[in-house]
Amino acid sequence: MNKIIEKEFLSPHVFRMRVEAPEISRKRKAGQFIILRVSDAGERIPLTIADADPEAGWIELVVQAVGKTTKDLSQLGPGDALHDLAGPLGRPTHIEKRGTIVMVGGGIGIAPSHPIAQAMKAAGNHVISILGGRTKDLIIMEDRMRAASDEVIIVTDDGSYGSKGLVTDALQKLIDEGRKIDEVIAIGPPVMMKFVSLLTKKYDIPTLVSLNTIMIDGTGMCGGCRVSVGGESKFVCVDGPEFDGHLVNFDEMMQRLSMYGDMEKESEKHACRIGLDRK
Repeated sequence: MNKIIEKEFLSPHVFRMRVEAPEISRKRKAGQFIILRVSDAGERIPLTIADADPEAGWIELVVQAVGKTTKDLSQLGPGDALHDLAGPLGRPTHIEKRGTIVMVGGGIGIAPSHPIAQAMKAAGNHVISILGGRTKDLIIMEDRMRAASDEVIIVTDDGSYGSKGLVTDALQKLIDEGRKIDEVIAIGPPVMMKFVSLLTKKYDIPTLVSLNTIMIDGTGMCGGCRVSVGGESKFVCVDGPEFDGHLVNFDEMMQRLSMYGDMEKESEKHACRIGLDRK
């Protein structure tokens, strides 16, 4: 079992926890994830590794409590242990010196953006991070992202923090200013990633998106994370989780994400064990 050594709520429904995982902390790379179970009867859920310390032997997870399993996870604290933890899984982000990298993190997507920003900056890139959320409460890990970036731009839908607007507004402004952008990496709600990709496609800016929100068991066995990329079927957990945003069929992905909504509500209501509640 993996012991929880630290926990903190970043907003009313978003929390971070550091978990003992010495081997994973040594082997993980930016963009990879783990699979965990809270209890023996619980489902397996995938979560991106937001940070790690190989010397101290911990990994950090940032979780939004939206379904039964993540709500159960939110009830645990320091000293408690996860039933099991496996990883690192997934293909890591390709890191190289390219020039100017724009990280676009929306809401909880800021957490998986963090290790990529760290790695890109360490590789010698100029990292501009655009952090977006509906309200100020959903702008998480700002201090971490500032440390991992050369520039940080904050936008909120309601104008409660930073500039009022969407992440695409901030990205369009950079383009209009004539900033040379060598790559955009967008992580957040599928609709956000869709419109970021539509914008960058107009300007032929290479764009990477992480489709981690659609993953279920993380091994490729269930088929629930199947997406169309460039007209071909891919499994997010084993072929990704990152793909060329200009090739992803986001409309199909969003339709698949909504398939089990009613069952998820029932699983939370009746403590169902059939494992359909994705995070």
